[in-house]
Amino acid sequence: MTHNPDPARTPGFRTRAVHAGHGLDPATGAHATPIYATSTFGYGSAERGARLFAGEEQGYFYSRLTNPTVRAFEEKVANLEGLPDAVAFASGMGAVSAVCLTLLNPGDEVIFIAPLYGGTTGFLTEVAAKFGVTVHEAADETAAEALCGPRTRLIWVETPTNPALNIVDLARVSRMARACGALSVADNTFSSPYLTRPAEHGVDLVMHSATKYLGGHGDAIGGVLAGPADLLAEVRGVGLRHVGASLGPTEAFLFLRGLKTLPLRMDAHCAGAAELTAALDGHPALHALHYPGLGRHPGHEVARRQMRAFGGLLSLDLGSQAAAFTFLNTLRLFTQAVSLGDVESLSCHPGSTTHHLLGDEALLRQGVTPGLVRLSVGIEDPADLIDDVLGALNHVGTPARTDRDLSRA
Repeated sequence: MTHNPDPARTPGFRTRAVHAGHGLDPATGAHATPIYATSTFGYGSAERGARLFAGEEQGYFYSRLTNPTVRAFEEKVANLEGLPDAVAFASGMGAVSAVCLTLLNPGDEVIFIAPLYGGTTGFLTEVAAKFGVTVHEAADETAAEALCGPRTRLIWVETPTNPALNIVDLARVSRMARACGALSVADNTFSSPYLTRPAEHGVDLVMHSATKYLGGHGDAIGGVLAGPADLLAEVRGVGLRHVGASLGPTEAFLFLRGLKTLPLRMDAHCAGAAELTAALDGHPALHALHYPGLGRHPGHEVARRQMRAFGGLLSLDLGSQAAAFTFLNTLRLFTQAVSLGDVESLSCHPGSTTHHLLGDEALLRQGVTPGLVRLSVGIEDPADLIDDVLGALNHVGTPARTDRDLSRA
């Protein structure tokens, strides 16, 4: 039987993860995108140099602004997120700061649905607010809608949230942003484009700490923002030309390598987290267990609608900081370290690490309790991770439980 390939067929995610954004190197035929370790590029003539700097001609002239290795990474992320373009930064916080410094002016208002990554919250409330931007924290989508007004410029969300793993309804957020003339921004770090593509739900800008799942191997730090090309041209000009938060070509090469296996790794992360959650559900040492795949999770149905699977993270509340520290210090396979999305399993106490600058009142308001532990499930055999966690829980006393506690567990 003769098969006639369909030229209009869109390749699957795994195919695009391998092939999108690059091909054989035009100069050498190299199969892997080379690391273009150069600060500057010759442009041949004074006339061409003038055109490049004026934006009248596209090309490479200085790696702070663009570099072939970095550009391949940007194009791959844009393809996987289903958006026209992307711009890469030296870190996720580089992306956060570039968005805010580009799009916000004194008198503008920003709404964020808490909790966010502590660094993002800190930038909004301490840096953006210093320049005359009013920042509103909302507990959920309903509270955010009540805060929307004519001065609202950005609505910023994460889903799942860090570290409480709440689920935000992206379609609802995008609708409320459009209704008040604002732009919606989704931090998609915890999901990756394999699990969630916020643009499919109407979100305008999608950012990642590429350090996490996109890279996947704990060996590079970077950030990336995807969205409309015209908007990203502005963000590139501020974030790279003026602020200089530029991703290096070596890091871009490592992210390109990591993205090729993203779907395979995410399948393993998600399967491991689901198995570990099932083994922990109902354990007497737990004050609460947070995982979007649990049917009683308040965001479970929204997660089912906007995620391919429920992610590679879960959070445990052990009732007190002392119990959390005992548990963490007893784990063998979960390395105590901030970050997440590594092939190796990681664990941390958010209240004293990633979110410690928020203060006790904000921590409790955002669900970051003293006993909360975040587990990033790697790609190890789930049975070994289960054995490790259950063994560590043997060293933790059973917390006193209230009716409120039982309803959350």
